[in-house]
Parts: sequence; structure tokens; C-alpha cells
Amino acid sequence: MIEKLKSCTLCPHNCKINRLEGNKGRCRSDGELKIALASIHYFEEPCISGNNGSGTVFFSNCNLQCKFCQNYEISQKSKGKAVTIKELANIFLKQQEKGADNINLVTPTSYVYHIIEAIDIAKKNGLDIPIIYNTNGYESIETIDLLKGYIDVYLPDLKYYRNELAKKYSCIDNYFEIATKAIKRMYEQVGPPVFNDNGIIQKGVIIRHLVLPNYILNSKHILNWIKENMPNDVYVSVMAQYFPTYKAKEDKLINRKLSKNEYKEIEEYLYLLGLENGYIQELGEHEEEYVPNFNC
Repeated sequence: MIEKLKSCTLCPHNCKINRLEGNKGRCRSDGELKIALASIHYFEEPCISGNNGSGTVFFSNCNLQCKFCQNYEISQKSKGKAVTIKELANIFLKQQEKGADNINLVTPTSYVYHIIEAIDIAKKNGLDIPIIYNTNGYESIETIDLLKGYIDVYLPDLKYYRNELAKKYSCIDNYFEIATKAIKRMYEQVGPPVFNDNGIIQKGVIIRHLVLPNYILNSKHILNWIKENMPNDVYVSVMAQYFPTYKAKEDKLINRKLSKNEYKEIEEYLYLLGLENGYIQELGEHEEEYVPNFNC
């Protein structure tokens, strides 16, 4: 399967470059499998972290270029360490041994072929906890189809409603059209949510949306789309953890945290829509403290 990287079409950029020869496309990934951190993470949604934590693997590089990325060290600056497919499989197994409720693949798109092979190896050696695909949402239908039978829970972002916002802040065209098609396919693939006796999700889709300051209307459009286009049992996670970092500090519109009034407006709109399942983060004061230390 790795041979397909000779003409990479894993994401909607369709770069078609030969990553096995060391070439890099929009995601800045070549043929090496590169990760920045493997840890037990306790700050995901309650149905993911639970009491035991989520076995996260943060992959280096990303096919978006978000100016406000809180993980910019790994997504934009490629911080990380090369590992083999077998080593990745062993990481999955070690996370399970530590008691993690799931394997949480963070920004995995560039490495789908590697991940599929690693999951095959890990399952042959006893991996049996759910696997979560934690993505920015900019995914191709073909890649989602490849993941059928490998991924139990999809955790996609749905960032932008209007194309001009996606271009301005993530250097991407047609984000909303592409991401919504991918999210619909994710739901078709894994179906309605299923939880175990401890309330930990075993299967399903949770759509995340990060609220940006000064762009409350964008958030309302996103939530309204979910309400009108997705089944009632889909879960939504509205995140209020935004803080200005990386290049966001150069943009006066997003160079601050959410105000209490903005948060209240989104909270009220969420309840007005009557979305049945999901979460909304409380407005905090020290969001920077929750960014992991990417020590490779």
C-alpha cells in the first residue's frame, strides 16, 4: 500500500508527487512516517477521555496551513521523529497496555497508508480498543473509504462555512464543500453512536467546531448546517478554547480570545437549534496550558 505514495492522492490536494523519493506536497510529508508525541490524553470530550484517558498519537505535518493552529510546532514546522510502521503498531499496543480507552490518531491524513498497515499488525497482536480518526475535515471520499473497517470513531473538524474565511486563515479552497461531503461519508460508514457501559464512545461521529472571535456568524452557519443535514443522533462538540497563537497574533480580528458575550451568543444559539447530543466547552482563562509538550 505504501507504494501508492509514488503518486500521492491521499487528500483533496491531489499533489500526485512521489513522496517515496523524498518529495513533499502541500502537507510537507515525504515517505517517512513521522510522529511528535504519543501520550495518554485526558482533555478530549468526556466520552473519549473518560477516566482512563485517550491513547493519542500526534502525527507531524498537516494538509492545512491554519494561521491560528495551536499545534503549529508539529503541523506547520514539522517537529517530530521518524518511526517505522512496526514501531507505530507497538505504540498502539503500549497505549492499550496503559489502560487507554481508545487509540486517538491526531492529524493522520498524510499517513493513512502507514496507519492501515500498523493497525493490521497491532490487531494481530491483540489491539481491540476503538480507533479514533481525529482530523481537520479536509479529507477525500476515497481515503475515507480506504479506512472502512479500520476506524471506529470519526472526530472531524468543521471549521469554516464561507470559502473566503478558509482561504484567509487556512490557505485552502472549497473547504466547506469538501469537508461536509467527507463528514457525511464518515457517518454513512460508521453509523449512529454507540457507547459502552462507562459512557465511552465505541463507534460514531463527533463533529468539532472551534469558535473564532469576531466570526460568530460563521459558527452559527456551521451549527445550522449540522442541524439541517446530519442525523439527530450525531454528536457536536463546540470548542471555546481559542487563544491567539502563531500567525493569529498578526491579525487584529483573531488576536484575542472569545468574549463572554460571544460565548453566550453561541451557547444560546446551540440550544435554540435543539441539537440533541454533544458538548460545549466552558470559557476558560488558561487554554495555553492544555497544549501538549511535543517532545517526540
